[in-house]
Amino acid sequence: MHPPLPDGFLFGASTSAHQTEGNNVASDWWAFENAPGSPVTEPSGDACDSFLRWREDMDLLRSLGFNSYRFSVEWARVEPVRGRLSHSAVAHYVDMVEHARRIGLEPVVTLHHFTHPLWFMRDGGWLADDAIDRFVRYLDAVSPVIDAGARTVVTINEPNILSVMHAIVRGDAALEGGLLGGIPAPHRATAERLADAHHVAVDHLRRRHPGVRTGWTVANQAVQSAPGGGAVADDYRYTREDWFLEHSRDDDFVGVQSYTRTVMGPDGIVPAADDAELTLTGWEYYPAALEEAVRHTATVAPGLPIIVTENGAAVADDERRIDYTRHALRGLAEAMADGVDVRGYLHWSALDNYEWGRYAPTFGLIAVDRTTFVRTPKPSAFWLGDLARRGILITDHQESANQEHA
Repeated sequence: MHPPLPDGFLFGASTSAHQTEGNNVASDWWAFENAPGSPVTEPSGDACDSFLRWREDMDLLRSLGFNSYRFSVEWARVEPVRGRLSHSAVAHYVDMVEHARRIGLEPVVTLHHFTHPLWFMRDGGWLADDAIDRFVRYLDAVSPVIDAGARTVVTINEPNILSVMHAIVRGDAALEGGLLGGIPAPHRATAERLADAHHVAVDHLRRRHPGVRTGWTVANQAVQSAPGGGAVADDYRYTREDWFLEHSRDDDFVGVQSYTRTVMGPDGIVPAADDAELTLTGWEYYPAALEEAVRHTATVAPGLPIIVTENGAAVADDERRIDYTRHALRGLAEAMADGVDVRGYLHWSALDNYEWGRYAPTFGLIAVDRTTFVRTPKPSAFWLGDLARRGILITDHQESANQEHA
Protein backbone atom coordinates (compact mmCIF):
# COMPACT_ATOMS: atom_id res chain seq x y z
CA MET A 1 0.00 0.00 0.00
CA HIS A 2 1.26 3.46 -0.84
CA PRO A 3 1.68 6.10 1.88
CA PRO A 4 -1.25 8.35 2.75
CA LEU A 5 -1.45 11.86 1.42
CA PRO A 6 -0.02 14.67 3.57
CA ASP A 7 -2.29 16.50 5.99
CA GLY A 8 -4.27 19.25 4.31
CA PHE A 9 -4.02 17.75 0.83
CA LEU A 10 -6.86 19.09 -1.30
CA PHE A 11 -8.62 16.26 -3.13
CA GLY A 12 -11.63 17.39 -5.08
CA ALA A 13 -12.99 18.75 -8.34
CA SER A 14 -13.19 22.05 -10.19
CA THR A 15 -15.72 24.14 -12.09
CA SER A 16 -16.00 27.72 -13.28
CA ALA A 17 -18.90 30.14 -13.00
CA HIS A 18 -19.61 30.77 -16.68
CA GLN A 19 -19.40 27.09 -17.55
CA THR A 20 -21.88 25.99 -14.89
CA GLU A 21 -24.03 28.85 -13.55
CA GLY A 22 -26.03 29.71 -16.67
CA ASN A 23 -27.37 32.99 -18.04
CA ASN A 24 -24.29 35.04 -17.36
CA VAL A 25 -25.86 37.76 -19.48
CA ALA A 26 -23.63 40.69 -18.49
CA SER A 27 -20.38 39.00 -19.56
CA ASP A 28 -18.27 39.39 -22.65
CA TRP A 29 -18.54 35.68 -23.41
CA TRP A 30 -22.34 35.78 -23.36
CA ALA A 31 -22.19 38.57 -25.94
CA PHE A 32 -19.57 36.69 -27.96
CA GLU A 33 -21.57 33.45 -27.98
CA ASN A 34 -24.81 35.14 -29.00
CA ALA A 35 -23.48 37.62 -31.54
CA PRO A 36 -24.63 37.18 -35.16
CA GLY A 37 -22.10 35.00 -36.97
CA SER A 38 -20.40 33.87 -33.77
CA PRO A 39 -17.95 31.02 -34.41
CA VAL A 40 -19.09 29.06 -31.36
CA THR A 41 -21.14 25.92 -31.96
CA GLU A 42 -23.74 26.71 -29.29
CA PRO A 43 -24.19 29.34 -26.59
CA SER A 44 -23.95 28.55 -22.88
CA GLY A 45 -27.61 29.29 -22.10
CA ASP A 46 -28.68 27.74 -18.82
CA ALA A 47 -25.36 25.85 -18.53
CA CYS A 48 -25.77 23.49 -15.54
CA ASP A 49 -28.13 25.85 -13.70
CA SER A 50 -25.58 25.89 -10.89
CA PHE A 51 -26.32 29.47 -9.90
CA LEU A 52 -29.44 27.95 -8.35
CA ARG A 53 -28.25 24.37 -7.74
CA TRP A 54 -24.83 25.00 -6.22
CA ARG A 55 -25.78 23.53 -2.84
CA GLU A 56 -26.77 20.30 -4.53
CA ASP A 57 -23.43 20.23 -6.35
CA MET A 58 -21.43 20.78 -3.18
CA ASP A 59 -23.43 18.31 -1.12
CA LEU A 60 -23.01 15.69 -3.82
CA LEU A 61 -19.26 16.16 -4.02
CA ARG A 62 -18.94 15.90 -0.26
CA SER A 63 -21.07 12.76 -0.14
CA LEU A 64 -18.81 11.18 -2.75
CA GLY A 65 -15.82 11.65 -0.45
CA PHE A 66 -14.12 14.79 -1.76
CA ASN A 67 -12.71 17.36 0.65
CA SER A 68 -12.30 20.33 -1.70
CA TYR A 69 -14.18 22.22 -4.39
CA ARG A 70 -12.77 24.84 -6.73
CA PHE A 71 -15.26 27.34 -8.14
CA SER A 72 -15.09 30.90 -9.42
CA VAL A 73 -16.66 34.21 -8.60
CA GLU A 74 -18.19 35.89 -11.66
CA TRP A 75 -17.10 39.51 -12.02
CA ALA A 76 -19.92 40.20 -14.51
CA ARG A 77 -22.48 39.29 -11.82
CA VAL A 78 -20.75 41.28 -9.09
CA GLU A 79 -20.36 44.38 -11.28
CA PRO A 80 -22.77 44.04 -14.23
CA VAL A 81 -22.53 47.76 -14.95
CA ARG A 82 -19.38 49.75 -14.38
CA GLY A 83 -19.36 51.09 -10.83
CA ARG A 84 -22.65 49.43 -9.86
CA LEU A 85 -22.13 46.49 -7.53
CA SER A 86 -24.62 43.72 -6.96
CA HIS A 87 -24.67 43.10 -3.23
CA SER A 88 -26.90 40.08 -3.76
CA ALA A 89 -24.28 38.53 -6.05
CA VAL A 90 -21.59 39.05 -3.43
CA ALA A 91 -23.88 37.52 -0.81
CA HIS A 92 -24.45 34.56 -3.13
CA TYR A 93 -20.74 33.76 -3.26
CA VAL A 94 -20.39 34.35 0.47
CA ASP A 95 -23.09 31.72 0.96
CA MET A 96 -21.14 29.32 -1.26
CA VAL A 97 -17.95 29.67 0.76
CA GLU A 98 -19.76 29.37 4.08
CA HIS A 99 -21.71 26.31 2.99
CA ALA A 100 -18.59 24.61 1.64
CA ARG A 101 -16.82 25.08 4.96
CA ARG A 102 -19.89 23.99 6.90
CA ILE A 103 -20.09 20.62 5.13
CA GLY A 104 -16.34 19.95 5.09
CA LEU A 105 -15.37 21.09 1.59
CA GLU A 106 -12.34 23.35 1.43
CA PRO A 107 -13.28 26.14 -1.01
CA VAL A 108 -10.68 27.06 -3.61
CA VAL A 109 -11.95 30.35 -4.97
CA THR A 110 -10.93 31.63 -8.39
CA LEU A 111 -11.49 35.36 -8.80
CA HIS A 112 -11.17 35.47 -12.59
CA HIS A 113 -11.90 32.48 -14.82
CA PHE A 114 -11.76 33.75 -18.42
CA THR A 115 -14.88 35.94 -18.46
CA HIS A 116 -15.21 39.70 -17.95
CA PRO A 117 -18.04 42.17 -17.61
CA LEU A 118 -19.02 43.32 -21.08
CA TRP A 119 -18.47 46.93 -20.07
CA PHE A 120 -14.88 46.12 -19.12
CA MET A 121 -14.13 44.84 -22.60
CA ARG A 122 -15.96 47.70 -24.31
CA ASP A 123 -13.85 50.13 -22.30
CA GLY A 124 -10.61 48.61 -23.56
CA GLY A 125 -10.30 45.40 -21.55
CA TRP A 126 -6.93 44.64 -20.00
CA LEU A 127 -5.22 47.14 -22.29
CA ALA A 128 -7.14 50.11 -20.86
CA ASP A 129 -5.05 52.50 -18.80
CA ASP A 130 -7.13 51.90 -15.67
CA ALA A 131 -7.68 48.13 -16.15
CA ILE A 132 -5.71 47.14 -13.06
CA ASP A 133 -7.46 49.74 -10.95
CA ARG A 134 -10.79 48.27 -12.09
CA PHE A 135 -9.62 44.79 -11.11
CA VAL A 136 -8.54 45.99 -7.67
CA ARG A 137 -11.94 47.61 -7.13
CA TYR A 138 -13.48 44.24 -7.97
CA LEU A 139 -11.18 42.56 -5.43
CA ASP A 140 -12.38 45.05 -2.83
CA ALA A 141 -15.99 44.27 -3.71
CA VAL A 142 -15.54 40.52 -3.23
CA SER A 143 -13.50 40.75 -0.04
CA PRO A 144 -16.48 39.45 1.99
CA VAL A 145 -16.30 36.24 -0.07
CA ILE A 146 -12.71 35.66 1.02
CA ASP A 147 -13.43 36.69 4.58
CA ALA A 148 -16.22 34.10 4.69
CA GLY A 149 -13.56 31.40 4.86
CA ALA A 150 -11.66 31.09 1.58
CA ARG A 151 -8.10 30.16 2.47
CA THR A 152 -6.87 29.35 -1.04
CA VAL A 153 -7.47 31.96 -3.73
CA VAL A 154 -6.60 31.85 -7.44
CA THR A 155 -6.23 35.34 -8.86
CA ILE A 156 -6.43 34.57 -12.60
CA ASN A 157 -7.10 31.27 -14.34
CA GLU A 158 -4.70 30.31 -17.14
CA PRO A 159 -3.35 33.73 -18.14
CA ASN A 160 -1.53 32.05 -21.01
CA ILE A 161 -4.90 31.02 -22.47
CA LEU A 162 -6.69 34.17 -21.33
CA SER A 163 -4.27 36.37 -23.25
CA VAL A 164 -5.27 34.47 -26.41
CA MET A 165 -9.00 34.53 -25.64
CA HIS A 166 -8.89 38.23 -24.78
CA ALA A 167 -7.51 39.01 -28.22
CA ILE A 168 -10.19 36.84 -29.84
CA VAL A 169 -13.09 38.49 -28.03
CA ARG A 170 -11.64 41.95 -28.72
CA GLY A 171 -11.48 41.03 -32.40
CA ASP A 172 -7.69 41.23 -32.54
CA ALA A 173 -7.35 37.55 -33.47
CA ALA A 174 -9.45 34.92 -35.16
CA LEU A 175 -10.75 31.71 -33.60
CA GLU A 176 -9.34 29.20 -36.07
CA GLY A 177 -9.75 25.61 -34.94
CA GLY A 178 -10.26 26.56 -31.32
CA LEU A 179 -7.27 25.77 -29.12
CA LEU A 180 -6.55 22.43 -30.75
CA GLY A 181 -3.03 21.63 -31.86
CA GLY A 182 -1.38 23.57 -29.05
CA ILE A 183 -1.72 27.10 -27.72
CA PRO A 184 -1.58 30.02 -30.15
CA ALA A 185 1.00 32.66 -29.28
CA PRO A 186 -0.30 34.74 -26.36
CA HIS A 187 -1.10 38.38 -27.06
CA ARG A 188 2.04 39.86 -25.54
CA ALA A 189 0.68 43.20 -24.34
CA THR A 190 -2.27 41.45 -22.71
CA ALA A 191 -0.01 38.86 -21.08
CA GLU A 192 2.16 41.58 -19.59
CA ARG A 193 -0.87 43.45 -18.26
CA LEU A 194 -2.25 40.23 -16.75
CA ALA A 195 1.07 39.61 -15.01
CA ASP A 196 0.99 43.15 -13.60
CA ALA A 197 -2.61 42.64 -12.45
CA HIS A 198 -1.70 39.34 -10.83
CA HIS A 199 1.19 40.79 -8.84
CA VAL A 200 -0.93 43.71 -7.68
CA ALA A 201 -3.71 41.29 -6.71
CA VAL A 202 -1.37 39.04 -4.72
CA ASP A 203 -0.01 42.01 -2.80
CA HIS A 204 -3.52 43.34 -2.24
CA LEU A 205 -4.87 40.01 -1.00
CA ARG A 206 -1.92 39.45 1.32
CA ARG A 207 -2.42 42.86 2.94
CA ARG A 208 -6.19 42.68 3.22
CA HIS A 209 -6.53 38.96 3.96
CA PRO A 210 -3.50 37.80 5.97
CA GLY A 211 -3.06 34.05 5.99
CA VAL A 212 -4.80 33.45 2.67
CA ARG A 213 -2.55 31.68 0.17
CA THR A 214 -2.66 33.09 -3.35
CA GLY A 215 -1.42 32.18 -6.80
CA TRP A 216 -2.56 31.80 -10.38
CA THR A 217 -2.96 28.76 -12.61
CA VAL A 218 -1.06 27.96 -15.80
CA ALA A 219 -2.07 25.67 -18.66
CA ASN A 220 0.74 23.15 -19.08
CA GLN A 221 1.23 21.44 -22.43
CA ALA A 222 3.85 18.82 -21.44
CA VAL A 223 5.96 19.98 -24.36
CA GLN A 224 8.19 17.35 -25.94
CA SER A 225 10.64 17.66 -28.82
CA ALA A 226 10.80 15.35 -31.81
CA PRO A 227 14.17 14.93 -33.58
CA GLY A 228 15.41 18.34 -34.66
CA GLY A 229 12.72 20.16 -32.71
CA GLY A 230 14.60 21.10 -29.56
CA ALA A 231 14.99 24.81 -30.21
CA VAL A 232 11.44 25.13 -31.51
CA ALA A 233 10.12 23.30 -28.43
CA ASP A 234 12.12 25.52 -26.09
CA ASP A 235 10.76 28.68 -27.68
CA TYR A 236 7.20 27.38 -27.71
CA ARG A 237 7.41 26.29 -24.07
CA TYR A 238 8.89 29.56 -22.86
CA THR A 239 6.49 31.95 -24.59
CA ARG A 240 3.36 29.92 -23.80
CA GLU A 241 4.18 28.51 -20.38
CA ASP A 242 7.48 29.21 -18.67
CA TRP A 243 7.16 33.00 -18.91
CA PHE A 244 3.94 32.71 -16.90
CA LEU A 245 5.47 30.25 -14.43
CA GLU A 246 8.32 32.67 -13.80
CA HIS A 247 5.75 35.24 -12.72
CA SER A 248 4.48 32.81 -10.07
CA ARG A 249 7.78 32.32 -8.26
CA ASP A 250 6.98 34.68 -5.38
CA ASP A 251 3.43 33.38 -4.88
CA ASP A 252 2.16 30.96 -2.25
CA PHE A 253 1.45 28.26 -4.83
CA VAL A 254 0.98 27.75 -8.56
CA GLY A 255 -1.91 25.86 -10.10
CA VAL A 256 -0.94 23.27 -12.71
CA GLN A 257 -3.58 22.49 -15.34
CA SER A 258 -2.73 19.53 -17.55
CA TYR A 259 -4.59 17.42 -20.08
CA THR A 260 -2.32 16.30 -22.91
CA ARG A 261 1.09 16.78 -24.49
CA THR A 262 2.42 18.88 -27.38
CA VAL A 263 5.19 17.45 -29.54
CA MET A 264 7.32 19.95 -31.48
CA GLY A 265 9.40 19.20 -34.54
CA PRO A 266 11.65 21.56 -36.52
CA ASP A 267 8.62 22.86 -38.44
CA GLY A 268 6.26 23.17 -35.49
CA ILE A 269 3.66 20.94 -33.88
CA VAL A 270 3.80 17.25 -34.76
CA PRO A 271 0.28 15.78 -35.00
CA ALA A 272 -0.62 12.76 -32.93
CA ALA A 273 0.01 9.41 -34.59
CA ASP A 274 -2.79 8.10 -36.80
CA ASP A 275 -3.49 5.28 -34.36
CA ALA A 276 -3.37 7.48 -31.24
CA GLU A 277 -6.47 7.59 -29.08
CA LEU A 278 -8.05 11.06 -29.09
CA THR A 279 -10.46 12.58 -26.60
CA LEU A 280 -13.66 14.41 -27.50
CA THR A 281 -11.69 17.65 -27.69
CA GLY A 282 -9.41 16.12 -30.32
CA TRP A 283 -6.48 16.02 -27.91
CA GLU A 284 -4.24 12.99 -27.58
CA TYR A 285 -5.23 10.70 -24.70
CA TYR A 286 -2.02 11.06 -22.72
CA PRO A 287 -2.34 10.72 -18.93
CA ALA A 288 1.43 10.90 -18.42
CA ALA A 289 1.12 14.63 -19.15
CA LEU A 290 0.30 15.36 -15.52
CA GLU A 291 3.52 13.93 -14.11
CA GLU A 292 5.53 15.73 -16.79
CA ALA A 293 3.68 18.96 -16.04
CA VAL A 294 4.31 19.00 -12.30
CA ARG A 295 7.94 17.96 -12.70
CA HIS A 296 8.54 20.69 -15.27
CA THR A 297 6.78 23.30 -13.16
CA ALA A 298 8.97 22.35 -10.20
CA THR A 299 12.09 23.02 -12.29
CA VAL A 300 10.91 26.44 -13.48
CA ALA A 301 9.61 27.54 -10.07
CA PRO A 302 11.73 25.53 -7.62
CA GLY A 303 10.41 25.27 -4.08
CA LEU A 304 6.99 26.67 -4.99
CA PRO A 305 4.08 24.50 -3.77
CA ILE A 306 1.93 23.08 -6.57
CA ILE A 307 -1.80 22.45 -6.62
CA VAL A 308 -3.15 20.49 -9.57
CA THR A 309 -6.14 22.72 -10.22
CA GLU A 310 -7.31 20.95 -13.39
CA ASN A 311 -6.69 17.52 -14.90
CA GLY A 312 -9.02 15.22 -16.76
CA ALA A 313 -10.17 13.82 -20.08
CA ALA A 314 -13.22 14.52 -22.25
CA VAL A 315 -14.45 11.01 -23.03
CA ALA A 316 -17.80 9.38 -23.67
CA ASP A 317 -16.75 6.08 -22.08
CA ASP A 318 -16.41 6.66 -18.34
CA GLU A 319 -14.11 3.64 -17.99
CA ARG A 320 -11.60 5.57 -20.09
CA ARG A 321 -11.92 8.49 -17.66
CA ILE A 322 -11.08 6.15 -14.80
CA ASP A 323 -8.16 4.71 -16.74
CA TYR A 324 -6.85 8.17 -17.64
CA THR A 325 -7.14 9.45 -14.08
CA ARG A 326 -5.64 6.30 -12.56
CA HIS A 327 -2.52 6.63 -14.70
CA ALA A 328 -2.33 10.39 -14.14
CA LEU A 329 -2.52 9.93 -10.37
CA ARG A 330 0.11 7.19 -10.44
CA GLY A 331 2.47 9.58 -12.20
CA LEU A 332 1.61 12.35 -9.75
CA ALA A 333 2.39 10.02 -6.85
CA GLU A 334 5.75 9.18 -8.39
CA ALA A 335 6.60 12.88 -8.73
CA MET A 336 5.60 13.48 -5.11
CA ALA A 337 7.71 10.52 -3.97
CA ASP A 338 10.66 12.20 -5.69
CA GLY A 339 10.11 15.37 -3.70
CA VAL A 340 7.83 17.51 -5.87
CA ASP A 341 5.75 19.57 -3.42
CA VAL A 342 2.16 18.91 -4.52
CA ARG A 343 -0.56 20.15 -2.14
CA GLY A 344 -3.70 19.08 -3.98
CA TYR A 345 -5.46 17.42 -6.90
CA LEU A 346 -8.67 18.97 -8.27
CA HIS A 347 -10.20 17.04 -11.14
CA TRP A 348 -11.69 18.79 -14.17
CA SER A 349 -14.46 18.77 -13.94
CA ALA A 350 -17.07 18.14 -11.29
CA LEU A 351 -19.88 18.40 -13.87
CA ASP A 352 -20.41 17.87 -17.56
CA ASN A 353 -20.48 21.59 -18.34
CA TYR A 354 -20.11 24.19 -21.07
CA GLU A 355 -16.73 23.88 -22.75
CA TRP A 356 -16.31 27.31 -24.32
CA GLY A 357 -18.44 26.87 -27.40
CA ARG A 358 -20.15 23.52 -27.01
CA TYR A 359 -21.39 20.89 -24.59
CA ALA A 360 -20.17 17.82 -26.47
CA PRO A 361 -16.81 17.37 -24.67
CA THR A 362 -17.83 15.65 -21.43
CA PHE A 363 -15.17 16.06 -18.75
CA GLY A 364 -17.46 15.63 -15.77
CA LEU A 365 -17.47 13.16 -12.94
CA ILE A 366 -21.18 13.95 -12.72
CA ALA A 367 -23.54 13.90 -15.70
CA VAL A 368 -26.06 16.74 -16.01
CA ASP A 369 -29.31 16.35 -17.94
CA ARG A 370 -29.47 19.32 -20.29
CA THR A 371 -33.24 19.76 -19.82
CA THR A 372 -34.03 18.73 -16.27
CA PHE A 373 -30.56 19.43 -14.79
CA VAL A 374 -30.71 16.19 -12.84
CA ARG A 375 -27.24 15.27 -11.58
CA THR A 376 -26.09 11.66 -11.95
CA PRO A 377 -22.68 10.66 -10.57
CA LYS A 378 -20.69 8.45 -12.92
CA PRO A 379 -18.66 5.42 -11.83
CA SER A 380 -15.57 7.63 -12.03
CA ALA A 381 -17.06 9.92 -9.37
CA PHE A 382 -17.48 7.02 -6.91
CA TRP A 383 -14.05 5.63 -7.74
CA LEU A 384 -12.19 8.94 -7.38
CA GLY A 385 -14.24 9.98 -4.37
CA ASP A 386 -13.30 6.74 -2.67
CA LEU A 387 -9.61 7.53 -3.14
CA ALA A 388 -10.22 10.99 -1.70
CA ARG A 389 -12.04 9.54 1.31
CA ARG A 390 -9.18 7.11 1.93
CA GLY A 391 -6.54 9.81 1.44
CA ILE A 392 -4.54 7.99 -1.21
CA LEU A 393 -3.74 8.51 -4.90
CA ILE A 394 -3.24 4.92 -5.93
CA THR A 395 -3.85 1.43 -4.56
CA ASP A 396 -2.01 -1.83 -4.98
CA HIS A 397 -5.16 -3.45 -6.31
CA GLN A 398 -6.77 -1.36 -9.04
CA GLU A 399 -10.33 -2.58 -8.89
CA SER A 400 -12.75 -1.19 -11.43
CA ALA A 401 -15.38 1.30 -10.27
CA ASN A 402 -18.10 -1.20 -10.99
CA GLN A 403 -16.48 -3.78 -8.73
CA GLU A 404 -15.91 -1.29 -5.94
CA HIS A 405 -19.44 0.07 -5.99
CA ALA A 406 -21.53 -2.86 -7.14
